[in-house]
Amino acid sequence: MTIDVPPSEISRWRAVARVLRSPLDALSCALLPASCTLCGSPLPQLSSAPICNACWLEFPAISGPCCACCGDTLDDTPARPVGPESHNLCRLCRMATPKFVRAVSFGLYEGRMKQAIHALKYGRIHPAARRLGKMLANAIGQLASEAPAEMLVVPVPLHRAKRAERGFNQASRLAEQALGSLRKTHPDWRLTLAPSALVRLRPTQSQAGLNPRKRRLNMRGAFKVPNRGAVAGKDVLVIDDILTTGATARAAAQVLMKAGAASVWVATLARARRFNTFSSANVLGIRKNHESFGDAADAPTLQARKKSHDQPSF
Repeated sequence: MTIDVPPSEISRWRAVARVLRSPLDALSCALLPASCTLCGSPLPQLSSAPICNACWLEFPAISGPCCACCGDTLDDTPARPVGPESHNLCRLCRMATPKFVRAVSFGLYEGRMKQAIHALKYGRIHPAARRLGKMLANAIGQLASEAPAEMLVVPVPLHRAKRAERGFNQASRLAEQALGSLRKTHPDWRLTLAPSALVRLRPTQSQAGLNPRKRRLNMRGAFKVPNRGAVAGKDVLVIDDILTTGATARAAAQVLMKAGAASVWVATLARARRFNTFSSANVLGIRKNHESFGDAADAPTLQARKKSHDQPSF
């Protein structure tokens, strides 16, 4: 689902693209010059999303053994088994099993992927959601063989103040594009967008720099299901842009299951490396406070930090 291209090949591709661009493209770029938002190179052709094709090839892939539940990188840290398949789970999921069945992501939250997500969220380059949504659709496709045939798709909500400030919810925008792609690739899979099934009751502070305990405390009581009948007995797919510790995914899943959802699944565009750095005290604290997990994602751009408007996902 992702393509690893060595730097030398990327440079060669850029050179070939510049040579082969059509005369119309060359004229358009001469009259209306533009640069790639991610790498700064001149765009070989006009595009609604100012990101060059070479950058789209540089999105880091997820590789190596991953947790069968949350998708985090596995390590060899010993832990007391909790089931026959515990060897396929990360330490956190072994110690405190999430309420969601499985979480999947398309790529790693670093490099071009991180830049593209920031361009969408903070640079308001909305057309980028189209191609990012297709990547999210590929991630969701990993669940096709095991997930229910009919599911509600619930984007993680922003608080109304954050929504008003940003002007849109990136999770909803990505979910809309992903479902459009999945209708073509999986026509028999009945996925229904339900953006109002989950609401955020209060604004939460930026999670950047917070430890796991502070993250879950930050998210305590942040979500609510306004209409329990809308999710009762339904299988739910929760969507967002980034997953780091899985804290918000756990909190959202907890609330949805309490409202009567049959099962909860999670899909995100990117997965931040956690590297299983939780200490024993943190893991035990998470286990004791299993009903209130916090939010966690990488810090935003410097400009976003200064504005303090980042409300990172999962």
